[in-house]
Amino acid sequence: MSKYIKPSSKKAGLAPGSYVFIGDQKVEDIRISITDYDEQNHKFISVKDLEEIFPFRDRPTISWINIYGLHETSILERIGNHFKIHPLVLEDIVNTDSRPKLEVNNNYVFIVLKMIYFDEEKSDLMIEQFSLIIGRNLVICFQERESNIFQSIRDRIQDSQSRLRKHSADYLAYILIDVIVDHYFVVLEKLGDNLELLEEEVLDTPGKDTLRKINHFKRNLILLRKHIWPLREVLGGLARGEIEHFEKTTLPYIRDCYDHIIRVIETIESYREMATGVLEIYLTNASNRLNEVMKVLTIIATIFIPLTFLTGLYGMNFEFMPELKWRSAYPVLLLIMILITAGMVVFFRKKDWL
Repeated sequence: MSKYIKPSSKKAGLAPGSYVFIGDQKVEDIRISITDYDEQNHKFISVKDLEEIFPFRDRPTISWINIYGLHETSILERIGNHFKIHPLVLEDIVNTDSRPKLEVNNNYVFIVLKMIYFDEEKSDLMIEQFSLIIGRNLVICFQERESNIFQSIRDRIQDSQSRLRKHSADYLAYILIDVIVDHYFVVLEKLGDNLELLEEEVLDTPGKDTLRKINHFKRNLILLRKHIWPLREVLGGLARGEIEHFEKTTLPYIRDCYDHIIRVIETIESYREMATGVLEIYLTNASNRLNEVMKVLTIIATIFIPLTFLTGLYGMNFEFMPELKWRSAYPVLLLIMILITAGMVVFFRKKDWL
């Protein structure tokens, strides 16, 4: 199975709203944590029983529920039933190959985007789906695995003077999206470092593995573009201010995040052009090296043409060849061959062929 295409064929023929997890198979239990806060108080809860999250549906405080793991679809179905999440939305949540998108329902807003990490050991991208349900005072996050990318947000919630504590759930959703978008710049910075190393390798010491590295880098950029480009539409839809779940005070922050994603997309396009240029340089260098080899071989063959003619001429077995009777015929012929070789080398040098 290709690592670039998830096995979506598992869903073929199933009814709409069927929950089929198509990500990597996992055996660990789903983990759930809750961050509940307002201007005066805050608390962090590590959930042990699923029913502990149910009272947070209609609380006056801001409730941020994190669900780590999408492979136990029965648990997600219970969560969806309690929080009145549409079955098609739950289907998109467990379908980890979903395209980033924005959907507006009567009671909540549904957003899908991608969390992207860079594995420096393998020089490869790690893609994780991140889904958001944004309600009146509620934000539910669905992640494939647990990570510390949002630890800075939890630290800000602990600060009673933080602006985050004074805003509604839509501002929390913006902060989550903004952290993910900012992390794209970290990934791009590491890809940029790899691109510089590739450029130096192509110009200085291109080897048999260089072409594979260039091709792998271009594939990473294609994958990155695939998962980030649609996010421009998502943020653009939020920035227009037509969604009642997002207050007008949050819109300037959304527009700023939209500007960031535009910068990310422009950087990706620049890297794609630069990677194409690196590939062209590699192919040009390879062609030049081949031309140099062919030039040397052609010169050698050209030098030996008259010498081969002379040796072939005097290798014929005719009886009446006067030169065969001369005592000095052999050294004279060798001298002629040396002079021809030297003359041709001088001629090639004057023509800058050598």
